[in-house]
This record gives sequence, C-alpha cells and structure tokens, in this order.
Amino acid sequence: MSIPFLDLLREHREVEAETNAALARVLASGTYILGPEVKAFENEWAQFCGVSSAAGVGNGTDALSLALMASGSVRPNRQDEVITSPLTAGYTSLAIVRAGAVPVFSDVDPQTLTLDPQGIEKSITERTRAIVPVHLYGQMADVPAICEIAARHNLVVIEDAAQAHGAQLNGKRAGAHGQAAAFSFYPTKNLGAYGDGGAVVSNDVELIDRVKRLREGGHQAALGDSIAGFNSRLDEVQAAMLRVKLRYLDGWNERRRGLAHTYTEALAKTRLETPHPHDEAAHVYHRYVVQCSARDDLRAFLDSRSIATMIDYPFLNHQQPLFAGGGAHRQLAVAEASANRILTLPLYPQLRDDEQQTVIDAVKDWDESK
Repeated sequence: MSIPFLDLLREHREVEAETNAALARVLASGTYILGPEVKAFENEWAQFCGVSSAAGVGNGTDALSLALMASGSVRPNRQDEVITSPLTAGYTSLAIVRAGAVPVFSDVDPQTLTLDPQGIEKSITERTRAIVPVHLYGQMADVPAICEIAARHNLVVIEDAAQAHGAQLNGKRAGAHGQAAAFSFYPTKNLGAYGDGGAVVSNDVELIDRVKRLREGGHQAALGDSIAGFNSRLDEVQAAMLRVKLRYLDGWNERRRGLAHTYTEALAKTRLETPHPHDEAAHVYHRYVVQCSARDDLRAFLDSRSIATMIDYPFLNHQQPLFAGGGAHRQLAVAEASANRILTLPLYPQLRDDEQQTVIDAVKDWDESK
C-alpha cells in the first residue's frame, strides 16, 4: 500500500458540493476582490479566533509583514530587530525582512520546539522592537510567558499562527494573545484555501484598520501613510471557499488529535521521540513531527515501504544566506540538534485508519530490525 503524505483531493471531495455552490455564488455576483465574501469571512474568522477583528490579505507572509508594519513596532532603514525562532519556514524571516526589520534568532524549547522564553531576554538589544513566536506544527508557543517578557521591555508580540488554526493555550485560541497574529491559508494548512490567502487578526481595531489600508498600498488612503504598503488582497473566491471549510475546522482538528494520539500511543516504546503537547494546550497537529537520531535511515526505510514523509525543516533560518547576516544570534544548540532529528509522518483528517496502521507497522518493523 502506498501512503501519501497528504491528499488534498480527499478534503475537496468532502466539501465539494458546498464549495461548488459558493463558487457559483461568487461568479454570479460580479464582485471578485474585497467584497461581501471577504467581509463575511473576516467577521467569522475573528469570531472563531476570539478576537474583535480581522483583515484578509494575499498570503501568510504578507499577513506577518503587514501586522508588524501596522503595529508601528518596526520602520524601514532603522535596523529594528525582531526576535523569532530559527526552526520555521523561511517565510517567517522573509516577512520580517519585508517589513524593513532584521530577524534575530533565539533558541527553541527542547520538548515543544517552539521559541523558548528563557532565551529571549539574552537576545534583546537596544534595537529590539518586537517578538514573533511561531506556533510550530500546530502547537502554540508559550505566549503568556513571552508576552510577560515583552511587556517588561516595551516590545510588541505578533504571533506567527500560520500552522495553528484553532490551537489553544490556557483557553484562548491562537491569535488572541499578542497585539496581533498572522495566519496563512495556503492549501496544506489546517484551514486551507484553493490558492494563496492570509489574514491578520487582533483585538486592536485601529491596527486592523491600518492593515486594511496597507493591503491596498497604491490607493489614496494608503498613500497618505508614512510607510509603503503592499498590493495584498484576499479575493472573493478564496474567502467563499474558506467560509465553507471553516465550518469543518473544529471537526478536522479533532480528527487530527485522534490520529496523533494513536501515533503517540503506538510508538511509545520505539526509539522515536513523539511530540510533547503543553499541559494546558489544544494542539491541532498541522504536522506530526517525531525526533529520531537515525532519522535519515528511518526515512529511507519508510520510503522503501512507499510511505511518504517530510522534514520540517532541514535548514534553519539562521543558516540561510538571506538571513545569516542579521543580528548577533545567540547559541542555537537545541534547534541545530533538532534539525538533524525531526521527521514528519503522514497525518491529515482524511488519512484512513488502515493507512495509519501501515505507517505504525513500518516504523515498528524498522525499530525492531536495528
């Protein structure tokens, strides 16, 4: 049996009748950019996240850049510094650079692999203006502790929630902890569009209003601002699709948690280190990431059994040429060690139980053969 890492067609078939109807509604409306579907989705997404307002934008990278810019924390050409995690997609650091700031990398917690609050203060300099914790693989970073540090140093916290749609910590959803949060709706996300899309959410209505100006950077309202915005607008088709899928998100996330629990229970006695959820958290398992000292050997074995896996992420941000010349990065021993150990197993809501069992059996076969 061949096990795909992800099969988006299965998700599409689950909602096909509803998305077809939504698409027909948009096409018949004659309004295709920033119309009623976008406004309705913004309201529904803000309500889902437990915040007062949201702004739909072109993609998750723009969402993070615009959130930083709209917060007033960073300005171009000042060498403002933003502390973030090295263990994330390069888009996190790219967004910081595009906002006109310099990413500074602090190490991650050895269990959760999210930004470790204990290392943040060592990375703060006179140029530090913001902290961007990344809610990695579907688990929220320790945002309460990070926000406490930020408050002591008068820093802004912008959550990178691109992988954490619906995740919770201490009873609050991702997006409801910092000054603002950025989401991506790339098709592979827990809430994915049929193309690119993103959103900024916040309880600060003025910040969201500014994002809405800056996302239309060439229009007169934006041209009256002190910084240049982007042309980054969520379109009506994607908003309509997201509105349909949002009704399924809690159920899909619950299925992800169930599959993750099965993996964790079944692999407990193998040499794999399984994820460590926060005690007070609701992990939504955008990725099910294990750690293994013989990662490459395990991956090759699974590939020989036609089981697809991924490495999220093999190259840390501070090792990328585009970001390596930034601030004085502290020791990143945990992140660097983890990058050689992490492996992502197939997990998505439409993964069948028998397919998951095939993965589990293959991992156990590998473990017992060594």
